[in-house]
Amino acid sequence: MTAVLTWQRLRDLKWSELQDAADGWGEVSNRADAARDRVSNEMTNQLATSQKGEAATAALGRLKRLDRNFEYLYTECGLVRTTLNSLAFELSGAQRRLKDALEDAADLRFTVHADGSVSYPAGGENIIDGKELPGGSTNGSPLGTPYGPSPGAPSGGPLLSNPNPHHAKAQAIADRILRAVSEAQDIDTRFSATLGKLKAAPGLTVDTKTWTDAAADAAAVRGAADDYLKKDIPNDKSPAERNAWWTSLTQEQREEYLAVYPNEIGNLDGIPSEVRDTANRDNLQLLIGKLEGQDGEKARAQLAGLKSIDGQLRAEPEKGVPPMYLLGIGDEGNGRAIVSFGNPDASRNVSAYVPGLGTSLDEAFARNDVKRARDTAKAASDIDDSSAAIVWLGYDAPQMPAENVIDNVGVMFERDGKAGAVAYNDFMAGISVTNHNPDPHVTAIGHSYGSFTVGQAAQRDGGIPGADDIVLLGSPGTGADSVEDLGVGKGHVYVGAADHDPVTMLPSEDESSALGAGVVGGASAGAVLGLGVGGPIGGVVGGVAGGVVGGIAGYMSSEDESQLWFGTDPAHEDFGAQRFKVDDGPRPYIDGQGATPAHSNYFDPVKDPMSAQNIALIVAGRSDQISTEEPR
Repeated sequence: MTAVLTWQRLRDLKWSELQDAADGWGEVSNRADAARDRVSNEMTNQLATSQKGEAATAALGRLKRLDRNFEYLYTECGLVRTTLNSLAFELSGAQRRLKDALEDAADLRFTVHADGSVSYPAGGENIIDGKELPGGSTNGSPLGTPYGPSPGAPSGGPLLSNPNPHHAKAQAIADRILRAVSEAQDIDTRFSATLGKLKAAPGLTVDTKTWTDAAADAAAVRGAADDYLKKDIPNDKSPAERNAWWTSLTQEQREEYLAVYPNEIGNLDGIPSEVRDTANRDNLQLLIGKLEGQDGEKARAQLAGLKSIDGQLRAEPEKGVPPMYLLGIGDEGNGRAIVSFGNPDASRNVSAYVPGLGTSLDEAFARNDVKRARDTAKAASDIDDSSAAIVWLGYDAPQMPAENVIDNVGVMFERDGKAGAVAYNDFMAGISVTNHNPDPHVTAIGHSYGSFTVGQAAQRDGGIPGADDIVLLGSPGTGADSVEDLGVGKGHVYVGAADHDPVTMLPSEDESSALGAGVVGGASAGAVLGLGVGGPIGGVVGGVAGGVVGGIAGYMSSEDESQLWFGTDPAHEDFGAQRFKVDDGPRPYIDGQGATPAHSNYFDPVKDPMSAQNIALIVAGRSDQISTEEPR
């Protein structure tokens, strides 16, 4: 298009040609995607498993670079396609409004001139001499500009209206023509700027800086394409409605959403897991590029976590471990990451584990929490090969120590867990919608504060969607009085509580207040010893480590030892859950392994094989084979 757009050019514009060009870019994008899949899933994996040595290592390095090149090509060409389709979409609207104005002018027998002015015939009667008022011509006025005089109109200033009844109609048509052309000119300028950004530097090397540029490109295209695509994404709908929406889209529409809005589609509960995995793997690269350009502790921590997850996704498959799926990723809040080992849509057995206090998207999460899901999936698959295990970081777990006093006591109150419960139930509803099995076996797992989040989810109306069993590990309570409040039945709530895990012995809020000095002193001792945790955990653990009267001792001697900070102790007989055997674990500090070593061992097949095996049996639907122990 030229720099100055006329109404004739807009009228004659064949915006379908823009769509044809977009289709061409889409074809290139799709071919790059197919080539990437072949390099990654066929050539790289086959070479890695069949060849060893320096030559094989060098070839693998080249293949991985080629994979990244195709990934970048797929992303950028997809962005160009959507930019062109968005341009055609918006220009078609402006063109339609222009043609409507031109049709109205023709119906009224008005003449539209080359400059956009509109002529109208004589009409009406002069109130002074009774003669017919002459016709004239009028130019369009930008929105908000008062109409000016036109030929044949009486004098008296620009705001004096023309009494010819045709004048007002002609003026309205001229305004519509001008505004349609102005709108199209603005659209053209805006999209020209966006397209200008979608270009690679000469001698392209796809590295971190390249992905930083790609992240900026994606942000620019999203801003330009919001009216074309984003407004239709059903963010405010149920997972079932989202699934129906995705199913209703054409293949081309799905490709565009994946290319431009992988951040939206990849985190949308109700979208098939394989689609989410594809979207999130692409968005992972854009997030890495985005955070590479940022300073600050949070950005550095999240970047380390993202790179660790990326490395695991690209690593050679581990024997006996189901394939890895990335079901969610994002940098909002403390970060979001949902990782599954095994396809939760195809598996008969699906578990979703919620981590707790202090968890955020960082390298520790990628190293520890992701490993817990991997260990669970491997062990469950050994029992039933149709098993998938998920770690779900879809909420802001409370952080300790936090930046302010209110957040610092977040673990003691219900805010974060209740907010997380809503998001967790949406995710679980999505899993129920997309699973292909007629009656999948679903297990909700909560560890530490995550058990409170799971407990809150279970107590919402309808309970946790699809959940058959609930497993609570190292729990400070769920906010429930008994298993009857959790909605899955008394025989379907399981508890692992190590005798040396102080988190499972937190005093209730009333007891904590009564213990007073013991907890305060314990918190101080915990801080001195490097725990860095205040509140009840600091008090209890610090109380043991510092020899302060209170903490666990105060809890164990309390009048109602069934009560923890968040209600009834899930391991206590009053709660009514099935307690399975776990290793007692090291004692806090005394055994030289830090503050809460037993609290972190439940999933570990090396440090606590009994607990890990019991969890796997429950996940695989073989809870009748677990080893149990007496409740407290």
